Amino acid sequence: MVKCMIRIQNLSLPLDYGPEDLQKKAAKVLGVAPASLGTVRLLRQSVDARKKSDVRYVCTLGVDVPGADRLVGGLRNGAVTLWEPQPYCFPSVKHASSLPPIVVGTGPAGLFCALFLARNGLPPIMLERGRDVDERTADVEHFWATGQLSTTSNVQFGEGGAGTFSDGKLNTGTHDRRITAVLEEFVRHGAPEDILWQQKPHVGTDVLRNVVRSMRQELLSLGAEVRFEHQLWAIREKDGRVTGVTVMTETGPYELPCDTLVLAPGHSARDTFRMLYEAGIPMEVKPFAIGCRIEHRQATISEAQYGPAWTKLPPADYKLACHLPNGRSAFTFCVCPGGQVVAAASDYGQVVTNGMSLRARDGDNINGGFLVGVTPGDFDGGDPLAGVRFQEKWERAAWALGSFGLPPLYAPDKPVFHAPAQLVGDFLAGRPSSTLGDLHPTYRPGLTPASLEECLPSYVTDTLRAALPLFDRKLHSFADSGALLTGVETRSSSPVRILRDDSLQSSLRGLFPCGEGAGYAGGITSAAVDGIRAAEAVAQTQ
Repeated sequence: MVKCMIRIQNLSLPLDYGPEDLQKKAAKVLGVAPASLGTVRLLRQSVDARKKSDVRYVCTLGVDVPGADRLVGGLRNGAVTLWEPQPYCFPSVKHASSLPPIVVGTGPAGLFCALFLARNGLPPIMLERGRDVDERTADVEHFWATGQLSTTSNVQFGEGGAGTFSDGKLNTGTHDRRITAVLEEFVRHGAPEDILWQQKPHVGTDVLRNVVRSMRQELLSLGAEVRFEHQLWAIREKDGRVTGVTVMTETGPYELPCDTLVLAPGHSARDTFRMLYEAGIPMEVKPFAIGCRIEHRQATISEAQYGPAWTKLPPADYKLACHLPNGRSAFTFCVCPGGQVVAAASDYGQVVTNGMSLRARDGDNINGGFLVGVTPGDFDGGDPLAGVRFQEKWERAAWALGSFGLPPLYAPDKPVFHAPAQLVGDFLAGRPSSTLGDLHPTYRPGLTPASLEECLPSYVTDTLRAALPLFDRKLHSFADSGALLTGVETRSSSPVRILRDDSLQSSLRGLFPCGEGAGYAGGITSAAVDGIRAAEAVAQTQ
Protein backbone atom coordinates (compact mmCIF):
# COMPACT_ATOMS: atom_id res chain seq x y z
CA MET A 1 0.00 0.00 0.00
CA VAL A 2 1.39 3.43 -1.01
CA LYS A 3 1.64 5.86 1.90
CA CYS A 4 0.05 9.31 1.58
CA MET A 5 2.50 12.20 2.03
CA ILE A 6 2.38 15.98 1.92
CA ARG A 7 3.68 17.89 -1.09
CA ILE A 8 5.00 21.43 -0.49
CA GLN A 9 5.58 23.52 -3.61
CA ASN A 10 7.38 26.81 -4.34
CA LEU A 11 9.86 26.74 -1.47
CA SER A 12 12.53 29.40 -2.02
CA LEU A 13 15.99 28.40 -0.79
CA PRO A 14 19.48 29.90 -1.04
CA LEU A 15 22.00 28.41 -3.46
CA ASP A 16 24.04 26.91 -0.61
CA TYR A 17 21.14 25.16 1.14
CA GLY A 18 21.65 21.72 2.69
CA PRO A 19 19.40 18.79 3.73
CA GLU A 20 18.83 20.29 7.18
CA ASP A 21 17.49 23.46 5.56
CA LEU A 22 14.85 21.39 3.74
CA GLN A 23 13.78 19.85 7.04
CA LYS A 24 13.55 23.23 8.78
CA LYS A 25 11.75 24.91 5.89
CA ALA A 26 9.18 22.11 5.61
CA ALA A 27 8.54 22.14 9.37
CA LYS A 28 8.04 25.91 9.38
CA VAL A 29 5.48 25.75 6.55
CA LEU A 30 3.60 22.94 8.28
CA GLY A 31 3.81 24.56 11.71
CA VAL A 32 5.42 21.54 13.38
CA ALA A 33 8.75 20.76 15.02
CA PRO A 34 11.48 19.55 12.59
CA ALA A 35 11.97 16.43 14.71
CA SER A 36 8.36 15.37 14.09
CA LEU A 37 8.93 14.96 10.35
CA GLY A 38 9.78 11.63 8.81
CA THR A 39 11.36 11.44 5.37
CA VAL A 40 11.73 14.76 3.52
CA ARG A 41 12.13 14.02 -0.18
CA LEU A 42 13.21 16.51 -2.84
CA LEU A 43 10.78 16.15 -5.74
CA ARG A 44 11.77 19.09 -7.96
CA GLN A 45 14.43 21.79 -8.05
CA SER A 46 14.72 24.72 -10.44
CA VAL A 47 16.62 28.00 -10.55
CA ASP A 48 14.83 31.33 -10.09
CA ALA A 49 17.06 33.96 -11.73
CA ARG A 50 14.46 36.68 -12.25
CA LYS A 51 16.30 38.84 -9.70
CA LYS A 52 19.96 38.66 -10.67
CA SER A 53 21.09 40.06 -7.31
CA ASP A 54 19.35 37.24 -5.44
CA VAL A 55 19.29 34.04 -7.50
CA ARG A 56 17.68 31.18 -5.57
CA TYR A 57 16.52 27.61 -5.91
CA VAL A 58 12.79 26.85 -5.97
CA CYS A 59 11.99 23.42 -4.60
CA THR A 60 9.08 21.02 -4.25
CA LEU A 61 9.24 18.58 -1.34
CA GLY A 62 7.47 15.39 -0.41
CA VAL A 63 7.12 15.07 3.37
CA ASP A 64 6.22 12.04 5.45
CA VAL A 65 4.51 13.25 8.64
CA PRO A 66 1.86 11.80 10.98
CA GLY A 67 -1.65 13.22 10.48
CA ALA A 68 -0.90 14.45 6.95
CA ASP A 69 -4.56 14.93 5.99
CA ARG A 70 -5.32 16.84 9.20
CA LEU A 71 -2.31 19.14 8.71
CA VAL A 72 -3.19 19.94 5.10
CA GLY A 73 -6.84 20.60 5.95
CA GLY A 74 -5.92 23.04 8.69
CA LEU A 75 -3.38 25.08 6.69
CA ARG A 76 -5.55 26.24 3.77
CA ASN A 77 -2.37 26.81 1.76
CA GLY A 78 -2.59 26.08 -1.97
CA ALA A 79 1.10 25.20 -2.08
CA VAL A 80 0.57 22.39 0.47
CA THR A 81 -1.38 19.37 -0.75
CA LEU A 82 -1.72 15.67 -0.10
CA TRP A 83 0.42 13.54 -2.38
CA GLU A 84 0.26 9.84 -3.05
CA PRO A 85 3.08 8.45 -5.23
CA GLN A 86 1.73 6.35 -8.08
CA PRO A 87 4.25 3.62 -8.96
CA TYR A 88 4.13 2.31 -12.51
CA CYS A 89 2.55 -1.12 -13.00
CA PHE A 90 2.90 -3.13 -16.21
CA PRO A 91 -0.42 -4.65 -17.35
CA SER A 92 -1.14 -8.36 -17.20
CA VAL A 93 0.30 -10.30 -20.15
CA LYS A 94 -2.19 -11.85 -22.57
CA HIS A 95 0.23 -12.37 -25.46
CA ALA A 96 0.92 -16.02 -26.22
CA SER A 97 3.05 -17.11 -29.15
CA SER A 98 5.67 -19.72 -29.82
CA LEU A 99 7.76 -17.04 -31.52
CA PRO A 100 9.64 -14.34 -29.58
CA PRO A 101 8.87 -10.69 -30.38
CA ILE A 102 11.38 -8.97 -32.65
CA VAL A 103 12.48 -5.45 -31.67
CA VAL A 104 14.28 -3.45 -34.36
CA GLY A 105 16.56 -0.71 -33.05
CA THR A 106 18.39 -0.28 -29.73
CA GLY A 107 17.68 3.39 -29.16
CA PRO A 108 15.58 4.46 -26.14
CA ALA A 109 12.31 3.19 -27.62
CA GLY A 110 13.71 -0.19 -28.57
CA LEU A 111 15.67 -0.67 -25.35
CA PHE A 112 12.79 0.19 -23.03
CA CYS A 113 10.33 -1.84 -25.05
CA ALA A 114 12.64 -4.87 -24.97
CA LEU A 115 13.42 -4.46 -21.26
CA PHE A 116 9.77 -4.32 -20.20
CA LEU A 117 8.89 -7.23 -22.48
CA ALA A 118 11.75 -9.33 -21.08
CA ARG A 119 10.86 -8.56 -17.47
CA ASN A 120 7.32 -9.72 -18.10
CA GLY A 121 8.10 -13.07 -19.64
CA LEU A 122 8.44 -12.05 -23.31
CA PRO A 123 12.21 -11.84 -23.96
CA PRO A 124 12.68 -10.50 -27.52
CA ILE A 125 15.28 -10.77 -30.22
CA MET A 126 16.77 -7.31 -30.84
CA LEU A 127 18.15 -6.36 -34.24
CA GLU A 128 20.61 -3.45 -34.50
CA ARG A 129 22.38 -2.46 -37.70
CA GLY A 130 25.19 -0.78 -35.75
CA ARG A 131 27.74 -2.01 -33.24
CA ASP A 132 27.73 -2.19 -29.45
CA VAL A 133 28.30 1.03 -27.53
CA ASP A 134 32.02 0.47 -26.93
CA GLU A 135 32.88 -0.39 -30.53
CA ARG A 136 30.56 2.35 -31.70
CA THR A 137 32.29 4.96 -29.53
CA ALA A 138 35.64 4.00 -31.05
CA ASP A 139 34.14 4.29 -34.57
CA VAL A 140 32.72 7.74 -33.83
CA GLU A 141 35.98 9.02 -32.34
CA HIS A 142 37.87 7.72 -35.40
CA PHE A 143 35.41 9.52 -37.69
CA TRP A 144 35.78 12.83 -35.87
CA ALA A 145 39.57 12.54 -35.93
CA THR A 146 40.01 11.43 -39.55
CA GLY A 147 36.80 11.97 -41.52
CA GLN A 148 36.61 8.22 -42.20
CA LEU A 149 32.97 7.29 -41.61
CA SER A 150 31.38 3.93 -40.88
CA THR A 151 27.94 4.10 -42.45
CA THR A 152 26.54 1.52 -40.01
CA SER A 153 28.29 2.56 -36.76
CA ASN A 154 28.20 6.31 -36.18
CA VAL A 155 26.41 9.08 -34.27
CA GLN A 156 23.06 7.96 -35.70
CA PHE A 157 23.37 4.16 -35.75
CA GLY A 158 24.42 1.74 -33.04
CA GLU A 159 23.59 0.72 -29.51
CA GLY A 160 21.75 3.46 -27.63
CA GLY A 161 20.57 5.31 -30.74
CA ALA A 162 21.31 8.91 -31.66
CA GLY A 163 20.77 10.06 -28.06
CA THR A 164 23.93 8.25 -26.97
CA PHE A 165 25.96 11.06 -28.55
CA SER A 166 24.00 14.00 -27.19
CA ASP A 167 23.65 15.82 -23.90
CA GLY A 168 21.60 12.97 -22.48
CA LYS A 169 18.77 15.38 -21.67
CA LEU A 170 15.76 13.70 -20.07
CA ASN A 171 13.31 16.59 -19.84
CA THR A 172 10.18 16.35 -21.95
CA GLY A 173 7.17 18.51 -22.66
CA THR A 174 4.86 15.52 -22.34
CA HIS A 175 3.05 14.38 -19.20
CA ASP A 176 2.84 10.64 -18.79
CA ARG A 177 2.78 8.36 -15.78
CA ARG A 178 5.56 6.31 -17.36
CA ILE A 179 8.10 9.17 -17.20
CA THR A 180 8.97 8.46 -13.57
CA ALA A 181 9.46 4.79 -14.46
CA VAL A 182 11.89 5.81 -17.22
CA LEU A 183 13.92 8.05 -14.92
CA GLU A 184 14.02 5.39 -12.21
CA GLU A 185 15.30 2.85 -14.73
CA PHE A 186 18.10 5.20 -15.75
CA VAL A 187 19.10 5.56 -12.09
CA ARG A 188 18.87 1.80 -11.58
CA HIS A 189 21.35 1.35 -14.43
CA GLY A 190 23.86 3.92 -13.22
CA ALA A 191 22.53 7.43 -13.93
CA PRO A 192 22.88 9.98 -11.08
CA GLU A 193 19.91 10.26 -8.73
CA ASP A 194 19.53 13.99 -9.31
CA ILE A 195 17.72 13.26 -12.58
CA LEU A 196 14.73 12.34 -10.40
CA TRP A 197 14.31 15.90 -9.13
CA GLN A 198 16.14 18.32 -11.39
CA GLN A 199 13.76 20.43 -13.48
CA LYS A 200 16.00 19.84 -16.50
CA PRO A 201 17.59 16.46 -15.88
CA HIS A 202 20.54 15.34 -17.93
CA VAL A 203 22.82 12.32 -17.84
CA GLY A 204 25.67 13.29 -20.16
CA THR A 205 26.89 11.21 -23.06
CA ASP A 206 29.72 9.61 -21.05
CA VAL A 207 27.38 8.31 -18.33
CA LEU A 208 24.65 7.41 -20.81
CA ARG A 209 26.96 4.94 -22.56
CA ASN A 210 27.40 3.06 -19.28
CA VAL A 211 23.63 3.07 -18.71
CA VAL A 212 23.00 1.61 -22.17
CA ARG A 213 25.58 -1.13 -21.60
CA SER A 214 23.99 -2.01 -18.24
CA MET A 215 20.53 -2.24 -19.78
CA ARG A 216 21.84 -4.64 -22.41
CA GLN A 217 23.40 -6.82 -19.73
CA GLU A 218 20.07 -7.06 -17.93
CA LEU A 219 18.31 -7.93 -21.17
CA LEU A 220 20.76 -10.77 -21.78
CA SER A 221 20.29 -12.03 -18.21
CA LEU A 222 16.53 -12.20 -18.85
CA GLY A 223 16.91 -14.36 -21.96
CA ALA A 224 16.75 -11.69 -24.65
CA GLU A 225 19.07 -11.80 -27.66
CA VAL A 226 20.86 -8.70 -28.97
CA ARG A 227 22.20 -9.09 -32.52
CA PHE A 228 24.53 -6.27 -33.55
CA GLU A 229 25.33 -5.59 -37.21
CA HIS A 230 22.05 -7.27 -38.16
CA GLN A 231 19.89 -4.93 -40.22
CA LEU A 232 16.18 -5.27 -40.99
CA TRP A 233 16.07 -5.70 -44.75
CA ALA A 234 12.49 -6.71 -45.55
CA ILE A 235 9.22 -7.66 -43.86
CA ARG A 236 7.31 -10.75 -44.89
CA GLU A 237 3.53 -10.87 -44.53
CA LYS A 238 0.55 -13.04 -45.34
CA ASP A 239 -3.12 -12.10 -45.24
CA GLY A 240 -2.32 -8.72 -43.72
CA ARG A 241 -0.17 -10.07 -40.87
CA VAL A 242 3.57 -10.11 -40.22
CA THR A 243 5.05 -13.58 -40.72
CA GLY A 244 8.77 -12.86 -40.65
CA VAL A 245 11.65 -10.60 -41.57
CA THR A 246 14.71 -10.73 -43.77
CA VAL A 247 17.85 -9.69 -41.91
CA MET A 248 21.04 -8.54 -43.62
CA THR A 249 24.46 -9.25 -42.12
CA GLU A 250 28.04 -8.90 -43.30
CA THR A 251 27.94 -12.46 -44.60
CA GLY A 252 24.55 -12.17 -46.28
CA PRO A 253 20.81 -12.31 -45.52
CA TYR A 254 18.83 -14.76 -43.43
CA GLU A 255 15.14 -15.27 -42.69
CA LEU A 256 13.67 -14.92 -39.20
CA PRO A 257 10.05 -15.98 -38.59
CA CYS A 258 7.98 -13.74 -36.30
CA ASP A 259 4.43 -12.61 -35.71
CA THR A 260 5.26 -9.56 -33.57
CA LEU A 261 7.62 -6.89 -34.88
CA VAL A 262 8.33 -3.71 -32.91
CA LEU A 263 9.86 -1.15 -35.24
CA ALA A 264 11.94 1.53 -33.46
CA PRO A 265 14.33 2.55 -36.25
CA GLY A 266 15.51 6.04 -35.25
CA HIS A 267 15.01 9.23 -37.25
CA SER A 268 17.90 8.62 -39.68
CA ALA A 269 16.96 5.16 -40.97
CA ARG A 270 16.26 6.45 -44.44
CA ASP A 271 16.83 3.14 -46.21
CA THR A 272 14.35 1.52 -43.81
CA PHE A 273 11.79 4.25 -44.57
CA ARG A 274 12.24 3.59 -48.29
CA MET A 275 11.88 -0.16 -47.80
CA LEU A 276 8.65 0.33 -45.83
CA TYR A 277 7.26 2.74 -48.41
CA GLU A 278 8.01 0.36 -51.27
CA ALA A 279 6.39 -2.46 -49.28
CA GLY A 280 3.19 -0.43 -48.96
CA ILE A 281 3.34 0.14 -45.20
CA PRO A 282 1.10 3.17 -44.50
CA MET A 283 3.16 6.24 -43.63
CA GLU A 284 3.03 10.00 -44.09
CA VAL A 285 5.36 12.95 -44.35
CA LYS A 286 5.53 15.11 -41.22
CA PRO A 287 6.88 18.54 -40.18
CA PHE A 288 10.29 18.95 -38.57
CA ALA A 289 12.87 21.74 -38.34
CA ILE A 290 16.20 22.65 -39.92
CA GLY A 291 18.87 25.27 -39.36
CA CYS A 292 22.29 25.25 -37.78
CA ARG A 293 24.16 25.06 -34.48
CA ILE A 294 24.96 28.31 -32.68
CA GLU A 295 28.00 28.29 -30.39
CA HIS A 296 28.93 30.77 -27.63
CA ARG A 297 31.36 30.91 -24.75
CA GLN A 298 29.69 29.20 -21.80
CA ALA A 299 30.75 31.91 -19.34
CA THR A 300 29.02 34.57 -21.47
CA ILE A 301 25.69 32.71 -21.46
CA SER A 302 25.89 31.71 -17.79
CA GLU A 303 26.55 35.29 -16.70
CA ALA A 304 23.74 36.59 -18.92
CA GLN A 305 21.33 34.06 -17.37
CA TYR A 306 22.35 34.23 -13.71
CA GLY A 307 24.24 37.48 -13.19
CA PRO A 308 27.02 37.48 -10.54
CA ALA A 309 25.74 34.17 -9.13
CA TRP A 310 26.77 32.27 -12.26
CA THR A 311 30.00 31.03 -10.71
CA LYS A 312 28.00 29.24 -7.96
CA LEU A 313 25.67 27.40 -10.32
CA PRO A 314 25.97 24.64 -12.91
CA PRO A 315 26.48 25.87 -16.50
CA ALA A 316 23.37 27.66 -17.74
CA ASP A 317 21.33 26.65 -20.74
CA TYR A 318 18.50 28.47 -22.54
CA LYS A 319 15.25 27.90 -24.38
CA LEU A 320 14.15 30.57 -26.84
CA ALA A 321 11.38 30.77 -29.42
CA CYS A 322 9.58 33.37 -31.54
CA HIS A 323 6.93 33.56 -34.24
CA LEU A 324 7.77 36.04 -36.99
CA PRO A 325 5.67 38.15 -39.38
CA ASN A 326 6.69 35.90 -42.30
CA GLY A 327 4.64 33.12 -40.68
CA ARG A 328 7.71 31.13 -39.68
CA SER A 329 8.80 30.15 -36.19
CA ALA A 330 12.39 29.99 -34.95
CA PHE A 331 13.50 28.24 -31.78
CA THR A 332 16.47 26.78 -29.98
CA PHE A 333 16.70 23.03 -29.54
CA CYS A 334 18.85 20.45 -27.77
CA VAL A 335 21.07 23.00 -26.04
CA CYS A 336 24.35 21.52 -24.79
CA PRO A 337 26.02 23.53 -21.98
CA GLY A 338 29.76 23.03 -21.77
CA GLY A 339 29.52 20.79 -24.82
CA GLN A 340 30.63 20.43 -28.39
CA VAL A 341 29.14 20.59 -31.86
CA VAL A 342 29.49 17.14 -33.40
CA ALA A 343 29.62 15.72 -36.90
CA ALA A 344 26.53 13.51 -37.09
CA ALA A 345 26.51 12.28 -40.70
CA SER A 346 25.46 8.73 -41.46
CA ASP A 347 26.55 8.63 -45.11
CA TYR A 348 29.14 10.14 -47.41
CA GLY A 349 28.21 13.24 -49.36
CA GLN A 350 26.26 14.70 -46.42
CA VAL A 351 27.18 17.06 -43.59
CA VAL A 352 24.94 17.05 -40.52
CA THR A 353 25.54 18.61 -37.10
CA ASN A 354 24.28 17.88 -33.62
CA GLY A 355 25.30 18.79 -30.07
CA MET A 356 26.80 16.73 -27.24
CA SER A 357 27.83 17.27 -23.60
CA LEU A 358 29.55 15.16 -21.00
CA ARG A 359 27.98 14.78 -17.56
CA ALA A 360 30.26 17.48 -16.11
CA ARG A 361 29.36 19.98 -18.85
CA ASP A 362 32.78 21.49 -18.23
CA GLY A 363 33.73 22.57 -21.75
CA ASP A 364 34.43 26.21 -22.60
CA ASN A 365 31.53 26.56 -25.05
CA ILE A 366 27.78 26.08 -25.14
CA ASN A 367 25.93 25.19 -28.34
CA GLY A 368 22.33 24.75 -29.33
CA GLY A 369 20.26 23.98 -32.37
CA PHE A 370 19.03 27.24 -33.93
CA LEU A 371 16.16 26.05 -36.07
CA VAL A 372 13.16 26.98 -38.19
CA GLY A 373 10.07 24.82 -38.53
CA VAL A 374 9.38 23.38 -41.98
CA THR A 375 6.22 21.65 -43.18
CA PRO A 376 5.28 19.31 -46.03
CA GLY A 377 4.36 22.38 -48.09
CA ASP A 378 8.08 23.24 -48.21
CA PHE A 379 9.06 19.89 -49.74
CA ASP A 380 9.08 18.81 -53.36
CA GLY A 381 6.55 16.07 -53.99
CA GLY A 382 3.66 14.93 -51.85
CA ASP A 383 4.81 11.38 -51.09
CA PRO A 384 5.85 10.24 -47.58
CA LEU A 385 9.57 10.45 -48.43
CA ALA A 386 9.48 14.11 -49.50
CA GLY A 387 10.93 15.24 -46.17
CA VAL A 388 13.79 12.75 -46.46
CA ARG A 389 14.74 14.17 -49.87
CA PHE A 390 14.51 17.70 -48.47
CA GLN A 391 16.95 16.82 -45.69
CA GLU A 392 19.34 15.15 -48.12
CA LYS A 393 19.30 18.15 -50.45
CA TRP A 394 20.57 20.57 -47.82
CA GLU A 395 22.98 18.07 -46.29
CA ARG A 396 24.59 17.61 -49.72
CA ALA A 397 24.80 21.39 -50.10
CA ALA A 398 26.56 21.63 -46.74
CA TRP A 399 28.97 18.86 -47.78
CA ALA A 400 29.84 20.67 -51.00
CA LEU A 401 30.28 24.01 -49.24
CA GLY A 402 32.29 22.64 -46.32
CA SER A 403 34.44 20.33 -48.40
CA PHE A 404 35.24 22.85 -51.13
CA GLY A 405 32.93 21.28 -53.65
CA LEU A 406 34.43 17.80 -53.48
CA PRO A 407 32.38 14.95 -54.94
CA PRO A 408 30.64 12.67 -52.42
CA LEU A 409 33.52 10.17 -52.27
CA TYR A 410 36.06 9.80 -49.51
CA ALA A 411 39.59 10.92 -50.37
CA PRO A 412 42.10 10.70 -47.49
CA ASP A 413 44.07 13.75 -48.60
CA LYS A 414 41.04 16.07 -48.74
CA PRO A 415 38.97 17.71 -45.98
CA VAL A 416 35.78 15.64 -46.16
CA PHE A 417 33.05 16.27 -43.61
CA HIS A 418 34.29 19.78 -42.94
CA ALA A 419 31.22 21.82 -42.05
CA PRO A 420 30.45 25.33 -43.31
CA ALA A 421 30.55 27.97 -40.56
CA GLN A 422 29.77 31.68 -40.33
CA LEU A 423 30.21 34.30 -37.63
CA VAL A 424 26.92 35.76 -36.39
CA GLY A 425 28.17 39.27 -37.23
CA ASP A 426 28.82 38.24 -40.85
CA PHE A 427 25.51 36.37 -41.04
CA LEU A 428 23.58 39.45 -39.89
CA ALA A 429 25.49 41.62 -42.38
CA GLY A 430 24.83 39.19 -45.24
CA ARG A 431 28.49 38.54 -46.03
CA PRO A 432 30.46 35.26 -46.08
CA SER A 433 32.93 34.72 -43.27
CA SER A 434 36.62 34.59 -44.14
CA THR A 435 37.76 33.73 -40.60
CA LEU A 436 36.09 32.17 -37.58
CA GLY A 437 37.01 34.79 -34.99
CA ASP A 438 38.27 34.23 -31.45
CA LEU A 439 35.81 31.55 -30.35
CA HIS A 440 37.50 28.16 -30.35
CA PRO A 441 35.07 25.98 -32.34
CA THR A 442 34.43 22.42 -31.16
CA TYR A 443 33.28 20.73 -34.39
CA ARG A 444 35.53 18.03 -35.78
CA PRO A 445 36.91 17.06 -38.33
CA GLY A 446 37.05 20.79 -39.21
CA LEU A 447 35.26 23.91 -40.41
CA THR A 448 35.24 26.01 -43.57
CA PRO A 449 34.41 29.74 -43.32
CA ALA A 450 31.46 30.30 -45.63
CA SER A 451 27.98 31.75 -46.04
CA LEU A 452 25.13 29.58 -44.76
CA GLU A 453 22.93 31.14 -47.43
CA GLU A 454 24.42 28.50 -49.74
CA CYS A 455 23.32 25.48 -47.72
CA LEU A 456 19.94 26.48 -46.28
CA PRO A 457 16.71 27.69 -47.91
CA SER A 458 16.42 31.46 -48.06
CA TYR A 459 13.27 31.44 -45.93
CA VAL A 460 15.22 29.63 -43.22
CA THR A 461 18.17 32.04 -43.22
CA ASP A 462 15.80 35.03 -43.39
CA THR A 463 13.91 33.71 -40.37
CA LEU A 464 17.09 33.01 -38.40
CA ARG A 465 18.40 36.49 -39.19
CA ALA A 466 15.16 38.07 -37.99
CA ALA A 467 15.14 35.93 -34.83
CA LEU A 468 18.67 36.79 -33.68
CA PRO A 469 17.95 40.31 -32.36
CA LEU A 470 14.69 39.12 -30.78
CA PHE A 471 16.51 36.35 -28.94
CA ASP A 472 19.24 38.79 -27.93
CA ARG A 473 16.63 40.89 -26.10
CA LYS A 474 15.63 37.81 -24.11
CA LEU A 475 19.19 36.57 -23.59
CA HIS A 476 21.90 39.22 -23.78
CA SER A 477 24.83 38.28 -26.06
CA PHE A 478 22.90 35.62 -27.97
CA ALA A 479 23.45 37.69 -31.14
CA ASP A 480 27.07 38.50 -30.26
CA SER A 481 28.98 39.09 -33.50
CA GLY A 482 31.68 36.61 -32.46
CA ALA A 483 29.26 33.72 -31.87
CA LEU A 484 29.53 30.96 -34.46
CA LEU A 485 26.92 29.32 -36.69
CA THR A 486 27.75 25.83 -38.01
CA GLY A 487 25.63 24.15 -40.65
CA VAL A 488 23.54 22.24 -41.13
CA GLU A 489 21.17 20.70 -38.60
CA THR A 490 18.41 18.81 -40.37
CA ARG A 491 17.57 15.87 -38.11
CA SER A 492 15.69 17.53 -35.29
CA SER A 493 13.02 14.84 -35.58
CA SER A 494 11.85 12.19 -37.99
CA PRO A 495 10.66 13.35 -41.43
CA VAL A 496 8.07 10.55 -41.56
CA ARG A 497 5.36 9.03 -39.42
CA ILE A 498 4.65 5.30 -39.76
CA LEU A 499 0.92 5.13 -39.16
CA ARG A 500 -0.55 3.10 -36.31
CA ASP A 501 -3.97 2.74 -34.68
CA ASP A 502 -5.14 2.77 -31.07
CA SER A 503 -3.62 -0.68 -30.54
CA LEU A 504 -0.28 0.84 -31.64
CA GLN A 505 -0.24 -1.47 -34.66
CA SER A 506 0.11 -0.66 -38.33
CA SER A 507 -2.62 -1.83 -40.67
CA LEU A 508 -0.15 -4.67 -41.20
CA ARG A 509 -1.09 -6.52 -38.02
CA GLY A 510 1.74 -7.51 -35.75
CA LEU A 511 3.81 -4.45 -36.76
CA PHE A 512 4.22 -1.95 -33.90
CA PRO A 513 5.94 1.31 -35.02
CA CYS A 514 7.26 3.30 -32.07
CA GLY A 515 9.71 5.93 -30.93
CA GLU A 516 11.20 8.98 -32.56
CA GLY A 517 12.02 7.40 -35.91
CA ALA A 518 8.44 6.21 -36.34
CA GLY A 519 7.23 9.77 -35.66
CA TYR A 520 5.85 9.35 -32.13
CA ALA A 521 8.47 10.94 -29.88
CA GLY A 522 10.93 13.80 -29.66
CA GLY A 523 13.85 13.03 -27.37
CA ILE A 524 15.20 10.30 -25.11
CA THR A 525 12.47 10.33 -22.47
CA SER A 526 9.46 10.52 -24.77
CA ALA A 527 10.97 7.79 -26.98
CA ALA A 528 11.53 5.56 -23.93
CA VAL A 529 7.93 6.19 -22.81
CA ASP A 530 6.67 5.22 -26.25
CA GLY A 531 8.78 2.07 -26.10
CA ILE A 532 7.08 1.10 -22.84
CA ARG A 533 3.68 1.80 -24.42
CA ALA A 534 4.63 -0.49 -27.32
CA ALA A 535 5.63 -3.23 -24.86
CA GLU A 536 2.25 -2.87 -23.14
CA ALA A 537 0.48 -3.10 -26.50
CA VAL A 538 2.40 -6.25 -27.45
CA ALA A 539 1.62 -7.80 -24.07
CA GLN A 540 -2.10 -7.15 -24.58
CA THR A 541 -2.36 -8.74 -28.05
CA GLN A 542 -3.68 -12.27 -28.24
